[in-house]
Amino acid sequence: MGRMENQELPELPAYAERVLQVAEQIPPSRVMTYGDVAEWLGEGGPRQVGRVMALYGSSVPWWRVVRADGTLLPGHEHRALGHYRAEGTPLREPEGGPARLDMRRARWDGTDG
Repeated sequence: MGRMENQELPELPAYAERVLQVAEQIPPSRVMTYGDVAEWLGEGGPRQVGRVMALYGSSVPWWRVVRADGTLLPGHEHRALGHYRAEGTPLREPEGGPARLDMRRARWDGTDG
């Protein structure tokens, strides 16, 4: 195998760049669904946004792009929950059940208000 420093990183696809820009604009304590991001961009869909976030999202506040039902991303629940609590993101934490986002209160529509 060749040395890593000799390998160039692949160029970020234009669509992925746009998705990541939206993720960076979501304010602390607020979230957008995968579908919201696609709709805001006017292209792609929830699966495409999810794929971008899975491949490239570690460089942005990935925990702010979420599933529409408010469930936390499998395998990343504890890290996400730490971010949500630190930012004051509205949660539903039923006794004995898993925490979920309170989508009615946490969802951001892309405006400042």
